[in-house]
Amino acid sequence: MEITPFLWFDDQAEEAANYYVSVFDDSSITEVSRYPENTPGPAGSVMTVSFTLKGQEFIALNGGPEFAFTPALSLYVHCRDQDEVDRYWSTLTDGGRSLQCGWVTDRYGVTWQIVPDRLTELINDPDPGRANRAMQAMLQMDKIEIKTLEDAANASD
Repeated sequence: MEITPFLWFDDQAEEAANYYVSVFDDSSITEVSRYPENTPGPAGSVMTVSFTLKGQEFIALNGGPEFAFTPALSLYVHCRDQDEVDRYWSTLTDGGRSLQCGWVTDRYGVTWQIVPDRLTELINDPDPGRANRAMQAMLQMDKIEIKTLEDAANASD
């Protein structure tokens, strides 16, 4: 069994899918289907776009304005280092907006969490003081800064 995220756009499914595959390496459009005659969309216009991001399959639909994205559902991006955080943050906030704690809503309304793996390590530190200091530092950030987290974790109470 597979689970594929299905993203409902007003009329930007193909544009958004092309944008996302340009943001993430090892990503591609795999199929574009078009509305046939006598269906909800204009005949011949893009209905769905199937694409993969780093091996994860997605389907984007041009479904009309009935539904909108909210941050209640977000896509979590595991980042190896600060360079990856900076790159994804910069790209996804272009035309979008930053949110607290590593979250960003892109130009299409999809919310992403841009999180370095180091954050998870620090907030799960066996020393509760280090973990708490890292957590408190993260709560003050929009974009996650690894050095700031490490400095906070290493500070003494």
